[in-house]
Amino acid sequence: MRTQRVGLAALIVSIAAIAITRAEGVPGPRFEEEIALREAAVPRISPDGTRVVFQVRTTDWQANRFDSELWLAVRGQPPFPLSRTADGSSSSPKWSPDGRWIAFLARRGEQAQIHLIRAEGGEARPVTEAEKGVDEFEWAPDGQHLAFTSSEPENAEAKQREKTYGRFAVEDQEYQHQHLWLVDVASILAQRPHQTLCFPPAAREDAPEGSSTEPGAAGETEGPEKDTQESKCPPLPPARRLTRGDFTVRSIEWSPDGSRIAFERRDHPDILSFFTADLHLLDVETGESSPLASGPGFDGGPRWSPDSKWVLYYSDQGNTTSNFYRNGNLMKISVAGGSPQRLAADFDEQISVAGWTPNGIYFLAWQRMQRQLFLLDPDSGRIEPITSLPERIWSVDFSADGSFAAMEVATRAMDEIYWTTTTFWELEQLTHMSEQIADWAMGTREVVRWPSHDGTEIEGVLYKPDDFDPNRKYPLFVVIHGGPTGIDFPRAVPGTVYPILQWLAKGALVLRPNYRGSAGYGEGFRSLNVRNLGVGDAWDVLSGVDHLTRQGFVDENRMGAMGWSQGGYISAFLTTSSDRFQAISVGAGISDWMTYYVNTDIHPFTRQYLASTPWEDPEIYARTSPITNIRNASTPTLIQHGEFDRRVPIPNAYELYQGLQDVGVDTKLIVYKGFGHGINKPKERLAAIQHNWDWFAKYVWREEPD
Repeated sequence: MRTQRVGLAALIVSIAAIAITRAEGVPGPRFEEEIALREAAVPRISPDGTRVVFQVRTTDWQANRFDSELWLAVRGQPPFPLSRTADGSSSSPKWSPDGRWIAFLARRGEQAQIHLIRAEGGEARPVTEAEKGVDEFEWAPDGQHLAFTSSEPENAEAKQREKTYGRFAVEDQEYQHQHLWLVDVASILAQRPHQTLCFPPAAREDAPEGSSTEPGAAGETEGPEKDTQESKCPPLPPARRLTRGDFTVRSIEWSPDGSRIAFERRDHPDILSFFTADLHLLDVETGESSPLASGPGFDGGPRWSPDSKWVLYYSDQGNTTSNFYRNGNLMKISVAGGSPQRLAADFDEQISVAGWTPNGIYFLAWQRMQRQLFLLDPDSGRIEPITSLPERIWSVDFSADGSFAAMEVATRAMDEIYWTTTTFWELEQLTHMSEQIADWAMGTREVVRWPSHDGTEIEGVLYKPDDFDPNRKYPLFVVIHGGPTGIDFPRAVPGTVYPILQWLAKGALVLRPNYRGSAGYGEGFRSLNVRNLGVGDAWDVLSGVDHLTRQGFVDENRMGAMGWSQGGYISAFLTTSSDRFQAISVGAGISDWMTYYVNTDIHPFTRQYLASTPWEDPEIYARTSPITNIRNASTPTLIQHGEFDRRVPIPNAYELYQGLQDVGVDTKLIVYKGFGHGINKPKERLAAIQHNWDWFAKYVWREEPD
């Protein structure tokens, strides 16, 4: 009996020392509020530069989906909604060359089709009825046609095989290729001058309820253009097929003179088909195509010069062994023939071309945590940064003559759409999404730097509570981005499945490190984790933790780490190789490189970063795999994974889960049903945030989740 009393007393003391309390709700914005924030993106400026169409994403909780619809902004007027696709989204807006129409993709049936809507508003009308839907499209320069790509329908032979033998497929041998088609928009508009949709009025999805029908506002059309219940649409004229064969067409672009289409010709439509991409030109009149740039590795992403004499493109220049992390090459080639010329050869970062205008070639590139716009002279090769613009620009679209531009800018609050001239770069803000979070407690954000274990300088973003006191000690959460060629930078709403704002409101610090391999720091930095995955990444994370703890404001007994994808892999590596954290969350992370290699849909990623296959060098696969050190694990670990993840297949989650159980570590595996690599529906995203909140509340805050 005396022994039992001592044991009970020790247990009471132990519980008191841990200081478990009941969770007292979630401070800061509600998770639902954060998920439901409206976001503006993909600005497209009209040919004359006076109007901008863009996408706005909203959250439909009842349907459990994110909805994207088109909005239109006219300078000096508030933006107004242009489209509404019930049970679907409207995306990829593109202006007709005369500025009268906006073409976009919408799924208003079984497949996504191209629709047209007048720039002043009204109802949309479909112009394609491709059996497998439309993947991408481009206007012809004369506005009379639209070129689009679509997957081939299943042939009679395949249907008969399924009827006889059921469904099966031979890996890496059977594909439904995407090919190029041409639709005569002019004839469709002439055929249907007063008709809009091929659906009864009850199925109309444009003209949101309550929208005005005044000129310049979206709304249903009145009078003769409004369909009746009995109206019948004549069948659409068949699209003209432009390509055939055992290959796939991607990334189409018309020449400004309208005579040719440049495109990528790939061996197959799978994700790794970019290794086989060659640049081809198609003569629209004859339908004949010929290669313009070809060879091992990627050659694609065509952009025409304004005079139709040159094509700009990206090339791996035959590199198929390290192109995941090395800089690509920006090339231009004459359509008359000759050798390609490399541009921006000394620019040490990945280049994203925004447009080739009469002013020159504009491109975007990361420069540390800034994403800047540059102007490249295609003749001299001189590069000029546009220094008067904001620090981070996501995308830019130019008017026909290059005098005006629309851009999506990452502000210190939320992303916004701006209009500008390209002479003085005078910005005019068109959206005000940041008003949604104007009264939120956001904390502060600052860039911090520290030396890693091997002396490499690492940058990160440190988030602090609004009332931060350097004389106090705070819990620390380390949130690790994916990639590895991703990047973190100061932003107001930084989380997707991690409740960063709520942790700040509760009184914690958050560190987001740009570990070796991150974008923005040059090719050499991106190459530092080759044959050093996990090991070097852990150096960078732990040295960042050390850097902050030396300043005296971190409570080392209350720390957590987490990440998704590559960030999930680094988190898994930390859980089996370090005891510095009180809790870890592994999101879609790699636990065993061998398991990953044989299951993923991007096998070359592993071969390149580990510079070998597991059959050639099993030691490097073991040294960089979290599961190798599973017997050293002691940190309570939450594992989150999508059921049908092909990028990081779910066997990685089961392997880590079983290993942690076998060595007695507290762990929980949550599988999000029906999802791939990301959690892209609001209810499951809400669940994932709540799961992380509860896990870290228990082990870092030492509260019992409510």
